[in-house]
Amino acid sequence: MPHARRRVRRATVTPIRPLTRLGAGQTALARGEWALAKRHFEAALAQGEQAEALEGLGLAAWWLDKSDLVFESRRRAYRLYRQRKQAADAARVAVWLAWDSAAFLGEMAVANGWLQRAHTLLDGQPECVEHAFLAVREGVLVLLDEGDAERALELADRAVAVARRVGSIDFEMVGGALRGLTLVTSGRVTEGMRQLDEVNAAVLAGELTDPVAIGLAGCYLVGACERAHDAERAIQWCRRLKRFCTTWGLRPLLAVCRTQYASVCVWRGDWAEAERELVTATDELTTVRPGMSGEGQARLGELRRRQGRLDEAATLFEAAGAHPLAALGRIALSLDRGAPKKAIELADRYLRQVPERSRTERTGALELLARAAAITGASEVATRASAELDAISHDVPFEHLRAAAAAARAHAASAAGDHEMARRHFEDAVDLFARCGAPFETARARLDLARTLARLDEPAAARDEIRQAVRALTRIEATFEISQAEILERELEGQGVASPALASAGLSRREREVIRLIATGCSNVAIGERLFISGHTVHRHVANIFSKLNVRSRSAIVARAAALGLL
Repeated sequence: MPHARRRVRRATVTPIRPLTRLGAGQTALARGEWALAKRHFEAALAQGEQAEALEGLGLAAWWLDKSDLVFESRRRAYRLYRQRKQAADAARVAVWLAWDSAAFLGEMAVANGWLQRAHTLLDGQPECVEHAFLAVREGVLVLLDEGDAERALELADRAVAVARRVGSIDFEMVGGALRGLTLVTSGRVTEGMRQLDEVNAAVLAGELTDPVAIGLAGCYLVGACERAHDAERAIQWCRRLKRFCTTWGLRPLLAVCRTQYASVCVWRGDWAEAERELVTATDELTTVRPGMSGEGQARLGELRRRQGRLDEAATLFEAAGAHPLAALGRIALSLDRGAPKKAIELADRYLRQVPERSRTERTGALELLARAAAITGASEVATRASAELDAISHDVPFEHLRAAAAAARAHAASAAGDHEMARRHFEDAVDLFARCGAPFETARARLDLARTLARLDEPAAARDEIRQAVRALTRIEATFEISQAEILERELEGQGVASPALASAGLSRREREVIRLIATGCSNVAIGERLFISGHTVHRHVANIFSKLNVRSRSAIVARAAALGLL
């Protein structure tokens, strides 16, 4: 990335002989000296209103995360450009305001209004770089918020074509990066990654001069890697992107890209690295760009869920609101808490909202739906979910989708009572997840395989799968799944509780209340406050629960209670 910075300086720095405040501010922007640029623009405006100074001040404030100043400056700049009848300049600011409304405030209707205003202003204008800028920003919103990859691809192609005709290498490359991300999202992985690698090679060569364009190109690449679970490519490019963003002070772009990179770390089992990235990025976005914080909160919630910190996960999913990743997290959390019927309801709701053409966006819910349907014995539901996921995996060459499809086929077979067929598919899922470098998914598939082997009266083979799963889960400290494995092993040894009815009979009403509060993450002190009992009494109830359920940890209590339908 250092070459990119030197090129930016050569391409944009011009001598300022009569040192005007406006010129000095623009030079400081080109150098990435955001605070200095802000001071120069403010000094220029002290001498009188200038649209260019206001626009420059808005950009400096954007990099400094000063949202109030961003909106104030850009709205004033927009009004002045309109008064001067400079339609293209006003449209450019309108596109920025659309981006700001989404990123800082999460106001998508307002963002759409500004985009439509830009369309109107540019209608009938000679072709210019603002047409490309509008196409890129509209394409991103269409892809990420509406899941319409086909429309996003049209807009990306339009941006590239316009940028080439007007001679803007920056927007040609950003349009190409968006095109690559869209292709990967729609399943054309090889073509999309090839385009993204080319764009980022141009960045390294110093061909781009706009730091916004450079940062977006890198973020789109990391986002594509996350969708494809391409860990090695993500690691290579994210390191370069972090260096570049740190050098230039591009905090907003770095924070977003770190959440995507962290998701790759979660997949490959590097949870410590994922936690560092997610906590830092989510805290920063929540503070300065709350409109963009939902994705980070949802991803951190998924990490917490996998770690067995279910109550924290639920809180984070709630904070993320309607974000699709949070919706998927709530489905998985329902399964963890032993509520498969609720998981089916949530999965159906999710799939109704995601169009069938957005195929890769449906896969997570389909996999969870198949799992939940198998638990409840809803064979037809499991088979339908499996069939759709299988069709997607054949058309979209993601290795992890092939693994997920194998697991879904296994769940459908299990729901239909064909345990021998379930065994074959779970074995395929184990092998495919292992090939993907996904230790958590591999271990969970091994536990599913162990349950199937137990049904086939092969306890020795089942125990071997459990042992291998526990070794992998221990390395990544997945406490909830470890507890599930321990319970399964005890059941194989004849030490488990015989049935839900017996478990309920062995626990008092108060003990069942304590279990439900443990499942929400409450400490003994919090349980005492909720139930109006002393800490000593809570401790005695918890000790009794350990004994009656034959478990040794609070995570194991939750796992056992979920398995027995007590939550």
